[in-house]
Amino acid sequence: MKLMFFGADKAVTGSCHCLQACGKTILVDCGLNQGLNEEENSRFPFDPAQIDAVLVTHAHIDHSGRLPLLIRNGFRGKIYATGATCDLLGIMLRDSAHIQEVDAEINSRKGKRAGHEPVTPLYTVSDAEKVLRHLERCTYGTMVQLCDGIRFRMVDAGHLLGSASIEVWAAENGQTRKIVFSGDIGNLNQPIIRDPQYISEADYAVMESTYGNREHDPIVNYIPQLAEVFDRTFAAGGNVVIPSFAVGRTQELLYFIREMKEKHLVKSNPDFPVYVDSPLAIEATKIYSGDLTGYADKETVRVIRNGFRPIQFPNLHTCESAEESRALNDDPAPKVIISSSGMCEAGRIRHHLKHNLWRPECSIVFVGYQAEGTLGRILIDGVKQVKLFGEEISVKAQIHNFKALSGHADHSGLLRWAGAFTEKPRRIFVIHGEQTICEEFTDELNRKGYRACAPNFEAEYDLLADRMISEGIAPEKLHPEGARRHLSSAFSRLLAAGERLLRVIQHNKGGANKDLAKFTGQINSLCDKWDR
Repeated sequence: MKLMFFGADKAVTGSCHCLQACGKTILVDCGLNQGLNEEENSRFPFDPAQIDAVLVTHAHIDHSGRLPLLIRNGFRGKIYATGATCDLLGIMLRDSAHIQEVDAEINSRKGKRAGHEPVTPLYTVSDAEKVLRHLERCTYGTMVQLCDGIRFRMVDAGHLLGSASIEVWAAENGQTRKIVFSGDIGNLNQPIIRDPQYISEADYAVMESTYGNREHDPIVNYIPQLAEVFDRTFAAGGNVVIPSFAVGRTQELLYFIREMKEKHLVKSNPDFPVYVDSPLAIEATKIYSGDLTGYADKETVRVIRNGFRPIQFPNLHTCESAEESRALNDDPAPKVIISSSGMCEAGRIRHHLKHNLWRPECSIVFVGYQAEGTLGRILIDGVKQVKLFGEEISVKAQIHNFKALSGHADHSGLLRWAGAFTEKPRRIFVIHGEQTICEEFTDELNRKGYRACAPNFEAEYDLLADRMISEGIAPEKLHPEGARRHLSSAFSRLLAAGERLLRVIQHNKGGANKDLAKFTGQINSLCDKWDR
């Protein structure tokens, strides 16, 4: 019985972990890397065809974004997630694929003028739609028998609509181990969704640490602080631009703005217009406006029962088309623009930043975590100039970072989650945090009497013997001074295809001589064609 670590190990994005037990191989999450490690997305450190099932903690792309690629490379099993996560995956994966296609088209057009080969997208909308056929809907608290010897249950993680921590029981050789995967642990008192539910027993816990060394700002009610930023910006004649994750964070913001308007907190422009400029956010808002039974917190249930729509209010507008999006920057009237992506890495938000960053009367309001290497993180860190669409843009706008709006538990929240175990687990594996944060939080857990470690990429742990089998690859060896970063995405995919070919060769060991000779001839013909 083994646990293997294939993503978000001493890193924040790309969550992917693997349990081998009872003759089955099960992935927990299959996320995209964002920021520094994007070139690694095309390569799996395992054979997707050998994966029997996938458990998805929630719909955020850094936990689900490589599912289309998994299926393209041979996965044929079921993908288990809560009903709300399945609904959100339907729009999020299509949107991710659309971004992949558009970026590939743009880069191909630029590369053609330089004599380069066309760029192919990581995956297509068609690939994303294939994921939906594999989805198996689960409900919180219901035990699911995955196969003989393995069962699991999903518990509300309080991070995003439908998000889950996952309890897995595996019985092998007369011994049972319970492994808990935290997913992303939610912050307390978020609007719409419930607080995280805690788990009291585990032999092993795989635990996120995004804010493992930081506390959120001590703000009980941050609506007045947001309103103050809005008021000051509108009075100066500027726009409030909010890079926001399309799913979860955008709907929370709409909830806050509805309350802000009801209480008349923005004096300079009480009926200020709000534009949601993200087709994905618009689709997600429809899901959040539907049946929230089993997901909503008590306050949201009360608002709905009183006849209010919790994320609807006067002067709220949506921008479906690119033309509507561009028109926002031609309109001089002060406004709120909520657009994705939340880390400013892609999408329409980059156009809005281009048109507003240089204006001192404007405000850029960050309301979520910004991973190392992303444009959002660079802006928060105080850069004075950025390059957008080939143009140097001065950063003159006011930059605000509302850490308290994070959907992640802070340092105290993480300790609260770990402290809910009535007996300390045999081992806590600390993942999903920047390297220094993972290591600092691991050290703190050890000082508090836990047995904790921060595993490297491709580390392997024997859950029955309770020992590390392989230490994996340390970050400094995995990316020595960014040595791989120069590889084109097309060449990265070629390497991935070569690795898959080697796996296929191994799988044909013991095959009929006639078939193996034919396979050999095909490989040699291919090599003869390209060995130049």
